[in-house]
Amino acid sequence: MPIVQFTPFSSLIQPAFWHELTNLKIDVLRLSDDALPVSGSYSTGRSVVDRESGNEIALGCNLSVGSESFDKDYKAPAGSIPVSGTFKNFNTIEDFKAADKTALFNQEAEKIWDHILKTRNTALLSHFLLITYADLKKYKYYYWFAFPAFVSKPAWEIAEDGWRDATDQFSSEALSSIHTQFHSHPSPLPFFLVRSDSNGTSIAPVESYATFFESTPPSSQTIAFVDPSANPTNPGWPLRNLLAYLRALYPETTSTVRVLCWRDAELHQSTWKSRFGVLEAGGVSSNGGGRPSAVGWEKNPQGKLGPRVADLAPMMDPTMLANQAVDLNLKLMRWRILPALDLEKISSTKCLLLGAGTLGCYVARTLMGWGVRTITFVDSSHVSFSNPVRQPLFEFEDCLHGGKPKAACAADRLKKVYPGINATGHMLSIPMPGHPVPSASVAQTKADVEKLEALIAEHDAIFLLMDSRESRWLPTVIGAAKGKIVLNAALGFDTFLVMRHGARGSSVPAGGSRLGCYYCNDIVAPSDSLTDRTLDQQCTVTRPGLAPIAASTTVELLASLLQHPDGIHAPAPPINVDPRNDASQSDDSTGSVLGLVPHQLRGFLAQFRNMHIVGAAYDRCTGCSETVLQTYEKEGFEMMLKAFNDPKYLPALTGLDKLYDEGEAALESVDWDEEDGDEDF
Repeated sequence: MPIVQFTPFSSLIQPAFWHELTNLKIDVLRLSDDALPVSGSYSTGRSVVDRESGNEIALGCNLSVGSESFDKDYKAPAGSIPVSGTFKNFNTIEDFKAADKTALFNQEAEKIWDHILKTRNTALLSHFLLITYADLKKYKYYYWFAFPAFVSKPAWEIAEDGWRDATDQFSSEALSSIHTQFHSHPSPLPFFLVRSDSNGTSIAPVESYATFFESTPPSSQTIAFVDPSANPTNPGWPLRNLLAYLRALYPETTSTVRVLCWRDAELHQSTWKSRFGVLEAGGVSSNGGGRPSAVGWEKNPQGKLGPRVADLAPMMDPTMLANQAVDLNLKLMRWRILPALDLEKISSTKCLLLGAGTLGCYVARTLMGWGVRTITFVDSSHVSFSNPVRQPLFEFEDCLHGGKPKAACAADRLKKVYPGINATGHMLSIPMPGHPVPSASVAQTKADVEKLEALIAEHDAIFLLMDSRESRWLPTVIGAAKGKIVLNAALGFDTFLVMRHGARGSSVPAGGSRLGCYYCNDIVAPSDSLTDRTLDQQCTVTRPGLAPIAASTTVELLASLLQHPDGIHAPAPPINVDPRNDASQSDDSTGSVLGLVPHQLRGFLAQFRNMHIVGAAYDRCTGCSETVLQTYEKEGFEMMLKAFNDPKYLPALTGLDKLYDEGEAALESVDWDEEDGDEDF
């Protein structure tokens, strides 16, 4: 009699499976190569009709995996049979190639066999193994499936009449009854028993073999399985292990087996696709009761035993590629270096950049490097011919015809760098103390203030990156009043200042100390510093390398602050912490997984040195004192207008004018020795 030929499983991988593997590898597995459970599914075999020849062509005997295959509560698609598997991902292509695949395969085969003998359960009969290597930089995935199936020795043979239509053995009524009972069963039945007697046709799980067929003659006993093959002469792969299961547990009654290959997913009126055949074991088993040998590695497209490669890069939307790749470097940090790094806290921070010049451009690029997705520019100027060489978001063409608005141009350039960024630009003049507002411009100034207030309210971190001292005053007040993170960066010729403003005094916990803002260390109220300046004073004359250093330092300060559990209330590091000592940087006392969270950094490029400074808040500060903030909250724009128009307003409001008077009085009370002074001349 002919030997039974089985149609092997073919893997069918949904593209979403690779996306899920990418996320799993980066966020969960990292460097782990431990085996994990995975799930898949198969359904009844399908075929299509060739339009030219009219012949029916069987489709593959597919086992499918998708994005949900890694879920613990995996649910197979409707009408499909769920299958468990073992998944193992290797960290390098060399590990993948050198893996002991025979040992891995035998381990899974042993698992199936032990499960059969110990539980008499069929849950693992279609169990599979999947090994992979994910090249996440190139979006190439190397993989190899194995579907362990036990080899019968001697081989199973099929009766002389071979495989035939199920209607040759069962009536349409019987098949309809099987279909109804199969689909009404509370759980999927990959393998089931069929019994025909005076009460009709009934089914039961294969696990009920001993009792279900107890008083049924062999001619009315049928073993059935959901057949993923549509080949008319070759049943699907699951039948191999079902036969091994029966021979291992019921050798006395299974030398001849009547098999129904169930292929009818839908209820038919006349045509049934299921097949029927009578199989014989062909002799006495030669395995001596031990585990039979197993086969089942999937062949590659060339028909050879070997892995396959899924190259997703050509079929992926470039924007999607960028979305997946942009954070790769950041997520790799968490594999070995910083497992506790909260990247989502950084990427979700909305950043407002006041100033789209040299500092603004470099700050934006560094923010993108940290994965920040929302960046908004505010600037009142246009791109000039001196800008592109120093400001990396602009090009020569941006300077033509009077120059493009800097803020909008910078936002557009960020989108070209990374289309997934939410970047916008606003052309806006920031009113300043010491710069009186003409009566005709009051309405426009009020609108500008309201727009700035709205922008600050919508963002989490405010960067002060402007050219003048007084332009930082208004956003300092608004940011403090709204409880925002405010960061300052200012440049000299070869020095820079980077600092974070302290939290508002009323929000500081009892007993805590408050850090100062940009104006706390200055007893002079901000005033006009722009009028009557020479050319070198009108431009920011600085060493070319200073701006990127200061900008990146400012962004790194924000990242460290966001990782501190106290956030904006994070204290300055102790004065005895040496920033040059790597051990002190990693000390848990710093509070942030990224190390220190300094208050101020003053950099000296001539000496290639940074100095940590802590500046306490000043109760007469013109920028963050409670007097200023409460007056702003009470009077709003009217208070602002006074500060713009009257240079004496802020000193009078904060009490600095009294400090000036006290200073003058102290000087007048000094008894100067005029004779000693005359002798010097």
